Amino acid sequence: MVPSLPAPQGLLLDAMGTLIGLREPVGRTYARLAEDHGLRLDPQLVEQGFRQAYRQAPPLAFPGLAGAELRQAEMAWWSARIRSSLAAAGAAALPEPLGAALFNHYAEASAWRVYSDVASQLPRWWQRGLKLAVVSNFDSRLPGLLEQLGLARWLSAMVVSSSAGAAKPDPAPFQLALAQLQLEAGQVWHVGDSAEDVAGATAAGLPCIQVRRR
Repeated sequence: MVPSLPAPQGLLLDAMGTLIGLREPVGRTYARLAEDHGLRLDPQLVEQGFRQAYRQAPPLAFPGLAGAELRQAEMAWWSARIRSSLAAAGAAALPEPLGAALFNHYAEASAWRVYSDVASQLPRWWQRGLKLAVVSNFDSRLPGLLEQLGLARWLSAMVVSSSAGAAKPDPAPFQLALAQLQLEAGQVWHVGDSAEDVAGATAAGLPCIQVRRR
């Protein structure tokens, strides 16, 4: 018999794949915007290239950086992933304006959708008195993005890996969020969709509820 867990006082929530998802596949978006810069690419090959580049990427985390330096490091990290994605479809080089255009595209709410259950559940959790925070392997675009999508109002804290200096499954981002919520690990659950969510939450001493979306 599995012992029951005490009701949480707070929830740490993953972002991409848990709260929000892309409106169209990355390969299609990259190929569509690439056409504006004179590149005609197969979206499926771009998608395959992106998935491989993302799996092989170093953590999206930059210890000790802030402000303009952090933003520059974030853009360089994503430019490397974009360059590899396009190269898989035969592009010889990444036009500099295209890298910036794609980076800015994903900072806009129009690129994302909020899952239907999230839009109804977050205010319910908040009204029940739960403290809510996002812990995401993402960058400094996320707070503004969640504000645009109408989710930030329910959140007491947002921790992104780029500025936290560590990425899931490292427990450090979870510990930072706990400190910001002023709660202990035994008072909080994590909700996420990836293996990194499960491993990171476990390392930080948190139960993890794994979301399985299509």
